Amino acid sequence: MPIPPEVTGEEIDPDVRQELMSLPKGLAEDVSRNLVMVAQLIDEDPEKAYEYSRVALRLASRVAAVREAAGFAAYATQKYSEALAEFRAARRMSGGVELWPVMADCERGLNRPERALAMAGEPEVQKLDKAGQVEMRLVAAGARRDLGQLDAAIVTLQSPELASNAVHPWTARLRYAYADALLAAGREREAREWFAKALESDKDGATDASDRLAEMDGIEFVDAFDEDEADEESDRGDVVDVDVDVDDDEDDDFDEDDSDDSVGDKS
Repeated sequence: MPIPPEVTGEEIDPDVRQELMSLPKGLAEDVSRNLVMVAQLIDEDPEKAYEYSRVALRLASRVAAVREAAGFAAYATQKYSEALAEFRAARRMSGGVELWPVMADCERGLNRPERALAMAGEPEVQKLDKAGQVEMRLVAAGARRDLGQLDAAIVTLQSPELASNAVHPWTARLRYAYADALLAAGREREAREWFAKALESDKDGATDASDRLAEMDGIEFVDAFDEDEADEESDRGDVVDVDVDVDDDEDDDFDEDDSDDSVGDKS
């Protein structure tokens, strides 16, 4: 896989670089450059990121950070079984619990919401930091919805973190998930209130709360490019009309000439 020369591998997270120090220098550099490509592409081109992750995996499959990156690349391309296997391997190597929520979400992706709910009740959840616990709550609520348990999903999301006025990196997504669950349950007034709260806290555009609010308010956005195309089509239509009129005039002139000739013939 080609890697731009400006990607040196130095861009990688210091903790990951520390892990790669167990490898020979040249190999560590190759792995780190591939991991940088994974990080750069995973949002805009997940399939390409996945390809780079496979290269890194072939080079250093015994490094936890490489297995984790491969897991996230597989997750981004909806290869949930593969992602789960990589996350499990990374967890065995590192001994950490940070991947527990995304592992549970992989179970959802594999149409096993019951397993995701079971994981939400395991002791590992208590070892997660606050962000991880909120993520686990989101996954559990999603699993409830997968099972058609809307009311239970709403209750699952109700928490001190949801009620807090403080804004954290997870706040917008938590409020958005709550609003979406309320809307699915037919509680539109409350849903609108929480979509507005989600938008207020969404400084990075992580959700489409603004679009959902506009949709609820009956506002339809028209793309400016589409408007320009419509105007051009309208203009072309006007020109055609003019041409038709001109042709009609010519036909009239032709008819008049024919009429004159006919009169002349009669005389």
